[in-house]
Amino acid sequence: MIIVEHLCKTFRRTQALDDVSFRVPEGELFGVIGPDGAGKTTLFRILITLMLADSGSASIFGLDVVKDYKRIRTMIGYMPGRFSLYHDLSVEENLRFYASIFGVTVEDNYDLIRDIYSHIEPFRTRLAGQLSGGMKQKLALSCALIHAPRLLVLDEPTTGVDAVSRTEFWKMLKNLQKRGITIIVSTPYMDEAGLCDRVALMQKGKLLSIDEPARIVQNFNRRLWAVRADDKYLLLQALRSFPGVESVNAFGDSVHITMTADALDEKQLVDFLTPQVNGEVVVASIQPNIEDCFLRLLQRS
Repeated sequence: MIIVEHLCKTFRRTQALDDVSFRVPEGELFGVIGPDGAGKTTLFRILITLMLADSGSASIFGLDVVKDYKRIRTMIGYMPGRFSLYHDLSVEENLRFYASIFGVTVEDNYDLIRDIYSHIEPFRTRLAGQLSGGMKQKLALSCALIHAPRLLVLDEPTTGVDAVSRTEFWKMLKNLQKRGITIIVSTPYMDEAGLCDRVALMQKGKLLSIDEPARIVQNFNRRLWAVRADDKYLLLQALRSFPGVESVNAFGDSVHITMTADALDEKQLVDFLTPQVNGEVVVASIQPNIEDCFLRLLQRS
């Protein structure tokens, strides 16, 4: 459904996209994972025909995103990262307005948005600008779906939304996928990567890896340890000076490390750290997650 080949885009001295290529088959939930500034929004704006690439090509449904932009726009639903609906229109007015743009009515495709819109329908007369973050998210998704698109493009849809709303949103995406809608979604949250069929890990305009989340984790070729102490700052400083340490990364209340020799004398490490962090040190061997893999790919690149 989506074919991207060697896309490049530069803004003055910033390389937003650097030779990006990938393919997304029909019916897949494809994630683009990376921090702010990775190039996700630029990529999406080119795909939905709002921006021209400097070089390379992209096609959707076999249609070129430059030559056939008018036809493509009728086939996709787009939800930008920033809430872009009309704040001074009510929930219902926004939905009916977006339906009218595509020449349909809310009743025509209500079955498609029922599970999503039912959460906010009791507030249909409320102004969109007065909705909570989670309700705005549901309204924006309803508006993106009201014309029954074949492809849904979502740019960081869960940024700034509470954990419960994030979980609900991804359940909605899974249900939409079961209806045959292809979905491409970007997110800065590494924990959401595991909810996608495949993910592209992206940083500074480059794709570092494209694969199923489980396979990316399986390809982590180092043993990993989590180290904990009361003073995390002192722990980080001390770990960076421990002989044989390859990588040191803070994760929540612990620090994840790998060793150049892929082996670790845990007692030796505890004895080394204890006098420097002024307290108890706990070391445990752990399994990597997608964020560990992303950081390792960054170090390699």
